[in-house]
This record gives sequence, structure tokens and C-alpha cells, in this order.
Amino acid sequence: MSNSIVVVYRSRTGFSQRYAEWIAEELKCDLKENISLTVNDLLNYQTIIYVGGLYAFGINGINLIRRNFAALQEKNLIVCAVGATLSTDDSLVKMWESNFTKEQRKKIKRFYLRGGFDYSKLGLGNKILTSMMRIKLKNVQDPTEEEQALLNAYTESSDFTDKTYIQPVIDYVQALTA
Repeated sequence: MSNSIVVVYRSRTGFSQRYAEWIAEELKCDLKENISLTVNDLLNYQTIIYVGGLYAFGINGINLIRRNFAALQEKNLIVCAVGATLSTDDSLVKMWESNFTKEQRKKIKRFYLRGGFDYSKLGLGNKILTSMMRIKLKNVQDPTEEEQALLNAYTESSDFTDKTYIQPVIDYVQALTA
């Protein structure tokens, strides 16, 4: 589509990377992993799509966008948070509010993509945090199918990624460049 578009991602378990690759493939644009990127690596792009995993309400690597917002605010900014659960409107509002200021939320188009959960690939800090969620889930009297699936994910990886989930992102970006 254009080399004025870049997809940037940060992935610990592979789900965000998969979505980022699918988006870049569909849009025929550049793809960059947010390992040692700086704002200067993004300034030549008009549209920046950031894809990052969601961990305890924080989007992995999002400081690249947050801390450099002043330099990037005239760009088309899109953020895709990738999480393991089906999210309610309330939980998404809280998550976006905890990641971005009101000013940033007005400028950044935001999407939630359902990813997966692979306990074996988490670092120690995230294992401790998710252990609290596991204890809470174990104490649920009649777990929903969703809660049971999350509980099962502690012993075997769960993958809920679906290429169709990126279509709203693709449609939005294509409308920007039409």
C-alpha cells in the first residue's frame, strides 16, 4: 500500500507479533519490532500502527508512543492492544485510561485484538501477577466458559488469534489513505 505506513510491535508470547505481521502484510507496509527503536525511526512515516501485548493493564512497549507523543501527534496514530480475554466496554475504557492521557486518547485510534495466553513464556514478574488471577479464578464457584478457558491456559497455551480481527484496523487505515 505505502511506505508512509509502519507497523511497530512488541511481543513476549508471539500473539502481538502475529497480528503485526498480518496487518503489515495486508497493508503492504513496513514492519518493525520495538526493541531499540527511537522516535527518529518513526518520523518519516505518516501512519504509525503500534501493536503490543496487554499485561496487567499496561501495553507492552507503549512508552515509545507515550513518551514521544509531542513529536508524533501530527501523525495518524493507531494502537492495537492484544489481550487474552474477551473484554467488556468497561474494562477497555479503564485500560485505555491507564495507558494514555485524555489528550492522547483523543488523537490515538485504539483497537483491542484478542490474542492468547502462554504462561510458560511469561517472565517472573508477570507470572507472579497472573498467579493472583489464577487464584481468583480457582475460587469462582461456577466459572463461565471464558473463565474456565483462562484457568486451563495455565497448563496449556491458549491461542485466540484470528486474522479476521484485524479487519477494522485495515479498514480504518485504508480510509485514511483513500
